[in-house]
Amino acid sequence: MTSETLPGGMPPATRDLVGRAGGSPDLRWPNGGSLALSFVVNVEEGAELALTSGDARNESVYEAREEVLGHADPCMESHFGYGSRVGLWRILDLFDAYGVHATFSSCGRAVAATPLLAQAPHRRGHEVSAHGWRWESHAGMAEASETAVIAATVAAIRDATGERPVGWHTRSASSVNTRRLLMEEGGFLYDSDCYDDDLPRIVTRPDGKPHVILPYAFDTNDMRFSPGGGFVQAEDFSRYCIAAVDWLLRESRTAPRMLSIGLHLRIIGRPGRMAGLAAVLAHIVGNPAIWVARRRDIAAHWLKAAPR
Repeated sequence: MTSETLPGGMPPATRDLVGRAGGSPDLRWPNGGSLALSFVVNVEEGAELALTSGDARNESVYEAREEVLGHADPCMESHFGYGSRVGLWRILDLFDAYGVHATFSSCGRAVAATPLLAQAPHRRGHEVSAHGWRWESHAGMAEASETAVIAATVAAIRDATGERPVGWHTRSASSVNTRRLLMEEGGFLYDSDCYDDDLPRIVTRPDGKPHVILPYAFDTNDMRFSPGGGFVQAEDFSRYCIAAVDWLLRESRTAPRMLSIGLHLRIIGRPGRMAGLAAVLAHIVGNPAIWVARRRDIAAHWLKAAPR
């Protein structure tokens, strides 16, 4: 059947909607683990749109859905500020209590304005990865602009921590060029602009070296505490995430699995929600089948162990 004979002149599909067709590679995570679990803490405070930061408008997306036009918005700014002033330290202390290391996915502008947002996690052994310059989608971004955004984000994190980021995740939609630009830049081990699997996969960079795609998730994510998102009580978050962990553990008896749990300083860092994160940590820590790891470590292990 040609494209001319398909309904509406639709061309044949170019996306891979088959994947592994139900199969999985025969490997194990370090120490015999069957499930790799990645906590991703999104650091965006100071990267949201704000007139006081020189942007053309204020941010309008948060628990209070309102955009202030023509004037600075102290309400919105202080909502974001809670994450950096309070939530960061609360989350770091809880991770320390359970001996867990995470990936702090950090916006370049947030780090450039407040280097401590990257320095504090880095000093405690967490990974600091790149989350774009501003808290924005890259969909439709001009290639030259996106190249500059990637370079500026890398520089801000390197300047703050002394170490360049090796991972990238775009807020919401990446552009059609994002992954290629990351691979051409040459310093990234992985990106997380993918939501279609429970396992990593490997693609080849233009220079012939491997690049790992680590899937991320919007369901096991505290963003669902936002209005209409489905989470209200701390237990909503913990019950949902624990259900995902337990299901993947059952599957991982015969094949490896990976799960990402997304967090935000200003969201899960609120006192009424932290018990949800604590419950998830209590459920997983000490289980020998679960490898809780930074994303850079998951990507590195996959490169080493996954069949090509």
